[in-house]
Amino acid sequence: MGRAFEVRKAAMAKTQAAKSKVYSKYGKEIYVCAKNGGSDPDANLALRQLMDKAKKDQVPAHVIDKAIEKAQGGAGEDYSPARYEGYGPGNCMVIVDCLTDNPNRTITEVRNCFTKTSSKLGAPGSVTHMFNHQAVFSFKGEDDEPVLEALMEGDADADDVEVEDGMVTVYAPHTEFFKVKTALTDAFEGIEFEEEEITFIPQTYTEVSGDDVPSFEKLMDMLNDCDDVQNIYHNAEVSEG
Repeated sequence: MGRAFEVRKAAMAKTQAAKSKVYSKYGKEIYVCAKNGGSDPDANLALRQLMDKAKKDQVPAHVIDKAIEKAQGGAGEDYSPARYEGYGPGNCMVIVDCLTDNPNRTITEVRNCFTKTSSKLGAPGSVTHMFNHQAVFSFKGEDDEPVLEALMEGDADADDVEVEDGMVTVYAPHTEFFKVKTALTDAFEGIEFEEEEITFIPQTYTEVSGDDVPSFEKLMDMLNDCDDVQNIYHNAEVSEG
């Protein structure tokens, strides 16, 4: 894969810690999704997408099943989404998405991560306007023409289609996720997506170098250690030198 793809993937990356953290993250997301939209993946497309993603990340079936059963039971925690934005080391931009049953605890934990790494939490909207909220699909391919044709036939809007080093990447409005996925799977039998998600992609990148690198890595590690943190997005391009 090309460097541009890797940089972009790193920029929208959610750095994952231990397996238990990954399982917990998916369990919580699946529970909330099934509780809010119904536990039938054929009727709840968001749930189906989440289950597919969990399986791709090697989350065991029993973790997925347990979360859905919990949602069907109607009891359990009442999680709500929370998004925090701020500036990390080197003045890079960071978005932190959480699911929480205690907003006061969550904001305290997230603020602590920023404070201990000389970073700063901002007001809502202070950073997100510098990111595009997009659906992203990447798969093996050499030609964008059949892809564009498939999207047109499927009446699916796309912002951009890139071909680089044997990979096709489709960027679309986040509201078009299922339309684009359906158009591609209908057109290309057996297609396997290397990337299929709704994410925040930075409009510009900020180089993080020197003493800011260990501080940035510490910020990512601390945020990943927070149980309520689901996803982290940033525009940092970490300098190796």
